[in-house]
Amino acid sequence: MANTTGKPAIEHSNPLAQTLLEKLDYDQLTNCMRCGFCLPACPTFRETGMEPASPRGRIAMMKAAVDGLMVPDQQFQDQMNLCLGCRACEPACPADVKYGQLIEQTREAIEEHATHSLPIKVVRKTVFKKVFPKRSKLKLLGGTLAFYQKSGLQKVAHSTGAMKLFPKHLAEIESIMPSASSKGVVDRLGTFYPGKGEAIAKVGMFRGCIMDVMFTDTNVNTVELLSAAGFDVYIPDGQVCCGALYAHSGEMNDARQLAAVNIDTFKQLGVDYVVSNAGGCGALLVEYDHLMQDDEKYRESAKWFASRVIDVSALIVEKGRVPKFAQKESSPQAEKIKVTYQDSCHLRNVMKGSSAPRTLMKQVANTDYIEMVESDRCCGSAGIYNIVQPEMAGSILEHKMEHANNTQASYMLTSNPGCLLQMKVGIEKHQPDQPMKAMHIVDFLHDRMIVSE
Repeated sequence: MANTTGKPAIEHSNPLAQTLLEKLDYDQLTNCMRCGFCLPACPTFRETGMEPASPRGRIAMMKAAVDGLMVPDQQFQDQMNLCLGCRACEPACPADVKYGQLIEQTREAIEEHATHSLPIKVVRKTVFKKVFPKRSKLKLLGGTLAFYQKSGLQKVAHSTGAMKLFPKHLAEIESIMPSASSKGVVDRLGTFYPGKGEAIAKVGMFRGCIMDVMFTDTNVNTVELLSAAGFDVYIPDGQVCCGALYAHSGEMNDARQLAAVNIDTFKQLGVDYVVSNAGGCGALLVEYDHLMQDDEKYRESAKWFASRVIDVSALIVEKGRVPKFAQKESSPQAEKIKVTYQDSCHLRNVMKGSSAPRTLMKQVANTDYIEMVESDRCCGSAGIYNIVQPEMAGSILEHKMEHANNTQASYMLTSNPGCLLQMKVGIEKHQPDQPMKAMHIVDFLHDRMIVSE
């Protein structure tokens, strides 16, 4: 329930304005000092130079709508949807305004009054009600994509020009998709994987949804990396989607239902840590306490859960026995391999996990780490933002690739699957001067881990 302190006693004739009044945390709206520190941190403001496209501008519009000073019309909704949700404004804010919570409350209110076309309704119902909440449907999706990729259908689609029937940005994403699978990490490793040597802690791995069918190797590599670092790894089969895409799309009740399942599942195991290898998932998991704050049944359990969420890199660096890594391309005569890193916005801005990935990269022998200019800026992926806002996402990505090219790195690493796909699109589209490969940091480290007998 949103904070009601100081809320205006207004009955709005506009239904959306009334819902905004009920849902928005008014204290957070009034905490914004209009200082402007958020402006240079905001990707959409930097691209447009328009005040309404900034966090300060959006908060001003939220408050104006709640106070009855403006009607939340289509332009209002468009600006709320233009926000990437990267939350780079939060570390920059001296008043500690919880912008991420405000934008999610606003989108929830908008969704309650949205009138979608029939195709959009079908897609949303299929994705949110049928596929993401159910492991069997995710496996079917993975198997279907795998068949498309391996049967020759994908080659036929490309050779016949069939992909030209789709929007250009979707065709670009399709061309760089990793190999899908119907067999996730549990199918390959089981629900328990012991740590090497004396166990440091009992870790519950969050395997994700799309992560487990499109990036299964990364999940497997995560488990093996954690094991090598000394952790007993449990992968409970009863876990479900984290709910992040639901929350970003205004489907907050569904997000809470998914959270309840995950909380029960991991608490029953009694794990010391809940580890994530996807910044986007981890950012919602670590805020389950806020998500469930009005649920008397889950309020305390959500705090228990959220306090244990940690990124895989941070867990290894802060609590584990860091394995040794050797650059596999190295030789006595070889030059150092240049590596750079693109921050996951949610890992950096919400989970505060920007240092651990860099610490691990720098420990790989014969590697020269190059800090990319504005590595902390969003790449334009932002969940499904690059699908629903392709023009803005493409503009942001273009600037990102200029900085990536300047590093002359051979590897572009990141800690989130959406960022990884976006960087793959960027590399394919903009062709850096130095041949560059995008990888998840877990895969890069796993490939170079020295396995002790």
